[in-house]
Amino acid sequence: MELDNLPGRRPGTRGRIVMLVDNTVNGDSRVQKEARSAAAAGWDVILLGRSPNKHEQRWKLGDAEVVLLPVPTPLGKRRHEYRRAPLRSPLAYPSGRLAAYRRQYMKARRVDLNVRLAQAKLNGSALARVALLPPRVTAKIASKWVAVRWKRTRALEQRRKEMTSPLDRFTTAFWLKTMGDRAWRRLDPGLWDYELAYGKVIDALKPDLVHANDFRMLGVGARATLRARARGGRVKLVWDAHEFLPGIKPWNSHPRWHPAQCAHEREYAKYADAVVTVSETLADMLIEEHGLKQRPSVVLNAPDADLPASPDGEPVPDLRELCGIGPDVPLTVYSGAAAPQRGLDIMIESLPRLEGVHVALVVLRPTTGYVAELLVRAEELGVADRVHALPYVPHYQVVPFLSAADVGVIPIHHWPNHEIALITKFFEYSHARLPFVVSDVKTMGDMVRQTGQGEVFRAEDLDDYVRAVRAVLADRKRYRAAYDAPGLLEQWTWKAQAEILDTVYSGLVPGSAPAARAEKAAGTVGAVA
Repeated sequence: MELDNLPGRRPGTRGRIVMLVDNTVNGDSRVQKEARSAAAAGWDVILLGRSPNKHEQRWKLGDAEVVLLPVPTPLGKRRHEYRRAPLRSPLAYPSGRLAAYRRQYMKARRVDLNVRLAQAKLNGSALARVALLPPRVTAKIASKWVAVRWKRTRALEQRRKEMTSPLDRFTTAFWLKTMGDRAWRRLDPGLWDYELAYGKVIDALKPDLVHANDFRMLGVGARATLRARARGGRVKLVWDAHEFLPGIKPWNSHPRWHPAQCAHEREYAKYADAVVTVSETLADMLIEEHGLKQRPSVVLNAPDADLPASPDGEPVPDLRELCGIGPDVPLTVYSGAAAPQRGLDIMIESLPRLEGVHVALVVLRPTTGYVAELLVRAEELGVADRVHALPYVPHYQVVPFLSAADVGVIPIHHWPNHEIALITKFFEYSHARLPFVVSDVKTMGDMVRQTGQGEVFRAEDLDDYVRAVRAVLADRKRYRAAYDAPGLLEQWTWKAQAEILDTVYSGLVPGSAPAARAEKAAGTVGAVA
């Protein structure tokens, strides 16, 4: 962002909030709802996200300003990945494009010599053919040599990714032991790329409060507040912990990634003036993990029931029409992230035993590798015509979009982070009044048993999954009736959660609470009178 082209402050607001997120905002319904509702409550909100390309992007979410910043990632590779390894792999090429260049060059060289030989044969020139013999032999020997070096280079790259050798394990342990929580600087310096993209922009925006979403933005937000306070400012930091970092399945397979993120979070958690999170269970875990002095406020990932499904006049897509099926065809739906630990394969494997049932997978990118694997498996099972991979709709259309299905499925596996929260799709399915089929992860399984809104099956158990789907499809009305319980859906709305978040903001920014502002305005009027 050009620092001389920053959004100006909206007049009459309660203060400026700069929200931070490490994604493109699209697809992150929690962040979108936070920004929109805070702006509607009178805050001047700037939401900074990550651009998917090298260009800055801007748009509005209600009265909130969204700015996506380019994030160059030269620090994404660790320093040792750029070094040669003369002792470890003396034949490997230096890091960079040289290995690929040499391999491709030798292929081109041999093709050229073969063409020249063909020309000599056509011309009937024995002398030319003899003259080509030495360079052809030389090129063949050089190609084999390059192939050996190429193979060693690839092997070295793989070892550096796996980092399972005794030396690699020693160096990782060494940095963690000697640097403690600061070790992320060595283990994953790519975290600095976010700082270098966001930091100056946050400083120039001069926020009253920084709202950092999740663990990577925690450090960016904490450093911004420390710089502001050093200049005499009173900037406050809210950390929005979406998940329990030590318990997640690492997003990145590099063995240094997860310990680096955990160390980074531990270093900066203490600078948060307030913490919000997604469940009471996670609040307890954060207190224990980081020794928090104040209990985190719980802001559930509930849908915004008050937001029109078509604020711009765009009709809600018809889920069944997109699947090419009529109203009487049984349809199960999964909406959310697509990954092996989400357990979507069980939905495909069950179809040969669930005659006539269709599956809709509503995911961010329907063409990703994992989804493609599921579609290939559906082909193998002969059920490809009953599996439909569809893209996300805008967050304000999710509930009416999903309501066309018969069953909402959450088949996630047992991971520590899956046990502790009612996730976004839980509330979306509920407001769509969908009967549930959910795996026996603790928090969601317990809630479904308590409310009677669906069936719980043993995670990764195909037989039990088939049983649960059959039970729900056999008596959909009974499970839907659970939503008629007084107050059940009302407590699961974003309006109630936005009030909790606004209370957190107001408690941190002096004079920003609605009552305080009203008193200040009244005092000003009285003084003028």
